Amino acid sequence: MEGGSGAFNSTPSPGSFDKSRVFDVKPLRTLTPVFPSNPQAPFGPYPPGFAPFYPFSPQQGGGPDPSPPPQPPAVPLRSFRAPEPSSHENGTGGGSYSEPPKRAGRRPAVRTIPIAKRAKRGPDDFLLPAPNDSVVLGITQAQKEDGDRGTVLSILMRFDALRRKVGQLEDVKDSQHNGNAKRADLKASAILMSNSIRTNTKKRTGHVPGVEIGDIFFFRMEMCLVGLHAQSMAGIDYLIVRGDREEEPLATSIVSSGYYDNAADDTDILIYSGHGGSSNKNKEASDQKLVRGNLALERSLQKGNEVRVIRGLKDANSPTTKIYVYDGLYTIQESWVEKAKTGCNIFKYKIVRMSGQPGGFSVWKSVAQWKESVSSRVGLILHDLTLAAETIPVALVNDVDGERGPTCFTYLASVRYSKSFKLSHQTSFACNCRNACQSGDENCACMTKNGGQTPYIGNGVLVCRKPLVYECGPTCPCTANCKNRVSQTGLKVHLEVFKTKDRGWGLRSWDPIRAGTFICIYAGEATNKAISGEVGDSGDYVFDTTRVYDSFRWNCEPGFIEEDLIDTNEEYDMPYPLVISARNVGNVARFMNHSCEPNTFWQPVVYENNSETYLNVAFFAMRHIPPMTELTYDYGTPRDDVPGGSNGHGRMRCLCGSTRCKGYFV
Repeated sequence: MEGGSGAFNSTPSPGSFDKSRVFDVKPLRTLTPVFPSNPQAPFGPYPPGFAPFYPFSPQQGGGPDPSPPPQPPAVPLRSFRAPEPSSHENGTGGGSYSEPPKRAGRRPAVRTIPIAKRAKRGPDDFLLPAPNDSVVLGITQAQKEDGDRGTVLSILMRFDALRRKVGQLEDVKDSQHNGNAKRADLKASAILMSNSIRTNTKKRTGHVPGVEIGDIFFFRMEMCLVGLHAQSMAGIDYLIVRGDREEEPLATSIVSSGYYDNAADDTDILIYSGHGGSSNKNKEASDQKLVRGNLALERSLQKGNEVRVIRGLKDANSPTTKIYVYDGLYTIQESWVEKAKTGCNIFKYKIVRMSGQPGGFSVWKSVAQWKESVSSRVGLILHDLTLAAETIPVALVNDVDGERGPTCFTYLASVRYSKSFKLSHQTSFACNCRNACQSGDENCACMTKNGGQTPYIGNGVLVCRKPLVYECGPTCPCTANCKNRVSQTGLKVHLEVFKTKDRGWGLRSWDPIRAGTFICIYAGEATNKAISGEVGDSGDYVFDTTRVYDSFRWNCEPGFIEEDLIDTNEEYDMPYPLVISARNVGNVARFMNHSCEPNTFWQPVVYENNSETYLNVAFFAMRHIPPMTELTYDYGTPRDDVPGGSNGHGRMRCLCGSTRCKGYFV
């Protein structure tokens, strides 16, 4: 062997090769691989950076490990300013939040950036590339795979809070550089996705846990985050299942948004066009192919499985965008091929809604009919309860019993002050802007009072809750289209006062309401409780700002955006204890019922008029609210009824029906 091995390894000189000599060559599979020695290589005969593989085994026992300790990944310095994780969870939706650690007796220092310097930085500069452990997720692995109602609502609120904040930063950039605002929704969803803040990641047919029929979405990425429709662009979503012979796709959900030639007017039958084949600037129209989503629809026709249908409808406030409505479960009844307007073949599918489901798209169709002819509304009592006091009429409806209306009152669209409420500790903050106030304008006094940025974006959407929101008042010379006058411009949604089954009269909207949208103020006769000594805790149609209200987090949470730009303080700073009585005079807010899990909240707003400052109690949507959903808010608790106070009196049975119902309200 040694001679053979040596001969095999030797190199014969030219002309001395002996053809009679036989080499003993072993098969390669019998040879033992030899790896180069490396003092920093991991233990075992496998190259660095790779896990052990058969027939080699990882190191067993307590032998020495020559490998160096792993180096921690590099983390941007800004990431260390994110809050520490907290084990506390918010019981409302599985989400939890943490506050930065505070020193006893001292307020933590917060670095502030001048407005002018902020304007020079793009919105992307404010976003933190924070690792996952710097954001308080509050979502378990089980909730990521299978959600529930609380988790779905929590994720949607967190997404919209981040989207609104990014949009506010985009407004600063746009006003300073005249640039085009970017898609804040895509940025917000990318951040949440990268931090695994999502739910219902396990694909399924049928309903998605936590998503209800009639739920609305203003962005397709919202549907991705909650697992209703995982495709951000494609209209057909599907999963792969193992068939008898091979794997095959099954459709799970479709979005009918009008891009293709769909017949979508019927509330229970949808004629859906297949995917692909459309023309654009880069290609001509072609025949559709039975692949991917089209094949999934065909297989679902054969299998008969349920398919979720989301209808994309035009947004009346923005002609270029759509509102997506979850319309429930459908089944595919038949399919065929027909010629499109382009002359190419396209697939058509007849999809029929399953019976016994709550109304979804049908509610929108009914509202559209009422707007065309209000007299077609069943149970209509008055066309306009406000008698033209509001720019948008408010219908009075009772389709429950024979009651012809609430107790008599005088409709008043604003707050009537018994005396001027001049804030002695506040100086004048009226601006000197000649055009609409711009976010980030250092010379605008109103923007300065709001922290340098406008409190509203888009069509009057509130960015975050604040101790006080400062609006431009009648004294300010800025134009009427200034978006910093939201609470003073009247109703923006079409409301209806209606008779409930068991809670008297209530308030709801014919229009879809986006989270953060202004709904109305609480109008009536205002008094300063500290001066008048009036007790506003008893009786109906009274709003008392001194009550104790359940705390909740609605603002963008720390960990995504630099801390000095996050409004962490959501506790109201009332300049005086205000009580508003709507017993005799008031507006639609007097009909809003209490809920232990409300869909609106109130925000104190101040404005100046002739060097005197006035206070409004403004209601905003806490989350997206579908049409014909009752609007509710938390009535709060009198201070003598909280733990430690005197015995509660005047308690009434709560019939809000929410999962968090306390059973009573005061």
